[in-house]
Amino acid sequence: MDKAVIENSIIKDLQLAPEGHLKIDWVEAHMPVLSRIRKQFEAELPFKGLKVAISLHLEAKTAYLAKVVQAGGAEVTITGSNPLSTQDDVCAALVEDGITVYAKYNPEPEEYKQLLIRALETKPDLIIDDGGDLVTILHSERPDLLENIRGGAEETTTGILRLKAMDKEGRLKFPMIAVNDAYCKYLFDNRYGTGQSVWDGINRTTNLVVAGKTVVVVGYGWCGKGVAMRAKGLGANVIVTEVNAIRAVEAHMDGFRLMPMTEAAKIGDFFVTVTGNRDVIRGEHYDVMKDGAILSNAGHFDVEVNKPELADRSSSIRTVRRNIEEYQLKDGRKVYVLAEGRLVNLAAGDGHPAEIMDMTFALQALSLKYVNDQYEQIGKTVVNVPYELDEQVARFKLESLGVNIDSLTEEQRTYLDSWQEH
Repeated sequence: MDKAVIENSIIKDLQLAPEGHLKIDWVEAHMPVLSRIRKQFEAELPFKGLKVAISLHLEAKTAYLAKVVQAGGAEVTITGSNPLSTQDDVCAALVEDGITVYAKYNPEPEEYKQLLIRALETKPDLIIDDGGDLVTILHSERPDLLENIRGGAEETTTGILRLKAMDKEGRLKFPMIAVNDAYCKYLFDNRYGTGQSVWDGINRTTNLVVAGKTVVVVGYGWCGKGVAMRAKGLGANVIVTEVNAIRAVEAHMDGFRLMPMTEAAKIGDFFVTVTGNRDVIRGEHYDVMKDGAILSNAGHFDVEVNKPELADRSSSIRTVRRNIEEYQLKDGRKVYVLAEGRLVNLAAGDGHPAEIMDMTFALQALSLKYVNDQYEQIGKTVVNVPYELDEQVARFKLESLGVNIDSLTEEQRTYLDSWQEH
């Protein structure tokens, strides 16, 4: 073990490492695409001599990504992107593997922020961000740490929205790859990953039946599509609320009921927010909710369910099960909030399935290599994952499944590329 890594890391308990190693070994066995990229990195060492700081949900699948980046020659530091999704045993295992970790489960808000800053104080050359916290701190509070940074990659819709706002204002100081906007990310991770993991978290936490209940899905982006699809599969009656007319029409054609939240709030049993916006469930909605309504969030930040307005209407608040807070309203009704309104699939579960994150983290690894190779040409802006990398990940996935597909003939390529009369 690296003594310096152990001394520099801030984790709960190094003695938890054996369980963490088992978790990492399990996901590694189910992430063949990332394992293939690891072999490529071990041979090419694309990050030799560089420092990489990672802020992601710190559980086993993320840990394996960190080890793949480390295999590419990088000195890796990692921290959590959500205080309730960090797994202390995984942190300990990474420290034993020579990766510096600044993360604990459920730190106080100020300590959580300081752990992010400690990761940045390693003066990384490259970053992987989730929600834009690292980028925001660098630009708003610690510009002294910007000097070495060549670029990075962003994992989430929320983070990309923040990055694009900075880019529009001309404030972004290095290139960032919008990994979330890659086809393989939103088609598979956001839809199938979020769809399954949200219900894994809800079901594990509540131990209640979904069949026959009314589920309100707030937002019908790619994540919302997945959550609604899986709720329907579990036997729920699904209602979608939306502000985007095009997505609303899509939800209608997918067979879901549409109504404003003021109406849906009256009949929902489970609520899942997936908008990336704030206050989508708020005071006037609590006023009409059924006794026993269960609220959860699958957007990045814990602002979609307005907890202060719920607390103001409550006579008491207590924890009734792990990750379930009961708000007893002044009129006697009870409303339950899962995982403090944080990401229910990670704060109250293990996140996306390993096979899904295999593709997403393969995109992260390849995007990090791409931005390192091309940062001078890209410039200080937000760019999409090159299609070639996106397709490469999909092809690696098919190969891991033992699936073959057709290829275009030269005549077909010429036909498709020609503008002349066919």
